[in-house]
Amino acid sequence: MPARLFLSSGDLVADRRFDFARDLRLKGDLAAAADLLTQATELAPGFASAWFTLGEIREQLGEHDEAIEAFRKARSADPDDRHGASLRLMLLGAEKLSAMPPAYVRALFDQYAPKFERALVDDLGYRGPALLFKAVLAARAAVRKPAFFKRAIDLGCGTGLAATAFARGVDHFIGIDLSPRMIERARGTGLYAKLEVIGMVEGLRGKPDASADLILAADAMVYVSDLAPPLREVKRVLASGGLLAFTVETHGGDGVILGEGLRYAHSAGYVRASIEAAGLALSRLEDSSARNEDNTPVPGLVAVAAKT
Repeated sequence: MPARLFLSSGDLVADRRFDFARDLRLKGDLAAAADLLTQATELAPGFASAWFTLGEIREQLGEHDEAIEAFRKARSADPDDRHGASLRLMLLGAEKLSAMPPAYVRALFDQYAPKFERALVDDLGYRGPALLFKAVLAARAAVRKPAFFKRAIDLGCGTGLAATAFARGVDHFIGIDLSPRMIERARGTGLYAKLEVIGMVEGLRGKPDASADLILAADAMVYVSDLAPPLREVKRVLASGGLLAFTVETHGGDGVILGEGLRYAHSAGYVRASIEAAGLALSRLEDSSARNEDNTPVPGLVAVAAKT
């Protein structure tokens, strides 16, 4: 994963204490690290990185209420929430499940971009695009249509792995991603006619009705808590007979949860209901893991839906 985000306090002494605290944490001296971070926040009360790291350490120490307070201070210090303090508050049960802060997603993947493909494919065995390609082929074969598409949109396109998998079957690809650095990498593939730095829903809203034959979201919906807004736009943007194919992580319960890896997991029942509510027809929903964590496949689903 990318290097930890650091937002300077603007105070040299506070920043230096943060550095010392980080070293102490790595050595396992959590209490001393927490003490130095507390000193740093006293020197610079708006030091978001110190508050966030202090929240993590308080959580490690089992200090639940103190962790919540620190994460709230981190978010107050950085309202864009680039550290993702709101996600940690959700995991701690201090706040209800809600949307992921766009600035957090952007910061995460801007940092991740230089080693994204190596880490995802080599370290995590990522296979999302291949699973989507196989599922789309099967869905088209079931209705006796070729798996060829004139116009496709790649949501959360990243560095272009999904476009690479579908390159021979698409005439015109549009890529959408929140991260400018991911878009830079995708541009280097030469596979996209157009690339846009924008959120998923906002990007779809800018597209004309019935303007796409295929919409892909490989490992992108795991950063979306509520599937209804993007699916509504997908329904509008797809041409009649067009397909949506996406992967999600899943769990054995109901609805949507936020996992320890700070990615949303959607139950199979929730995915089915969301597709139906959007007015799309579910073609396939398969149990299939798109990636590993600690050398173990993460439970996942591959969904294909059609606009009839």
